[in-house]
Amino acid sequence: MSVLVYTENWDNQFKKLSFELVSYASSVAKQLNTNVVALSIGALSQEQLASLSQYGADKVLSLENPDFKTFNALQYAKAITEAAQQEKAEVLVFANNISTRAVAPRVAVKLDAGFVSGCVSLPESISPFVVTKKAFSGKAMAKVQINKGLKILSLNQNAFGLIPNAKPFVSETFNSTLATSNAKLLETRKSSGKMSVLDAEILVSGGRGLKKAENFALLEQASDIFGATATVACTKPVADLEWRPHSEHVGQTGKVVAPNLYFAVGISGAIQHLAGITSSKVIVAINTDKDAPIFEAADYGIIGDALEVMPKLNESLKTFKSKS
Repeated sequence: MSVLVYTENWDNQFKKLSFELVSYASSVAKQLNTNVVALSIGALSQEQLASLSQYGADKVLSLENPDFKTFNALQYAKAITEAAQQEKAEVLVFANNISTRAVAPRVAVKLDAGFVSGCVSLPESISPFVVTKKAFSGKAMAKVQINKGLKILSLNQNAFGLIPNAKPFVSETFNSTLATSNAKLLETRKSSGKMSVLDAEILVSGGRGLKKAENFALLEQASDIFGATATVACTKPVADLEWRPHSEHVGQTGKVVAPNLYFAVGISGAIQHLAGITSSKVIVAINTDKDAPIFEAADYGIIGDALEVMPKLNESLKTFKSKS
């Protein structure tokens, strides 16, 4: 028996989210008195694979078949199912993000498993198996009991944290082949080197206070300064005005996010928007209205015009990074 954790990578690099998942899986494994197996799909270096053992992975399965280079939910679900069967997994752990939301339910069907998405803590009991997740857009918590023998959990980003737990690095090659499918891949595109808003650790998000689409260049500059783990987001009105693509819309009716750092630039803080960002670890608000609701949710606030604040903030960020 084991706990199997699927560790997603970005451009053949693991990010904080992957280590958080392994930390969580390791803690679940302690509750069950079993071991942790991490599954990696892609051609990653031995150094990258070994980093998973620093957070409690007893063994790392590496699937390097080039046929899996392009993400396909059906094919990834097949490979993860086979890994779970091989390792006799009793719990599977996924991230609760856009790609694994397409994979985890398929794996649950294939394995006839109980599935709870968006978990925020360790199981509070093992027998019966009860986990906690957010409900009603984060306004409440739901305790869910899984009665199936095999359990699948997806963990919200930043819900658990990193717990170093170094283990000897043990790596094993895992083989899987593509399933026969009538589907045909016509084209794949990568719009930029940036992460999606669901996976980013830093979000620089803008609202109508930026006044026009061209002013989002200030947020793009900030995102570029922060680096590959940052990206730009926006509110629903901004997406509706077509200033930014709808894929960047965060909030109750868009994507619910939980970055380490969230900049709300020119965002008043409508309740629908706040419902989608309250799991952010740190929120920084920039707004001209000192009574804007966003300041009630923010950890830090700057009262001022975003078009005046952002250029100064970007210069300060550049200076800080040059010295670090």
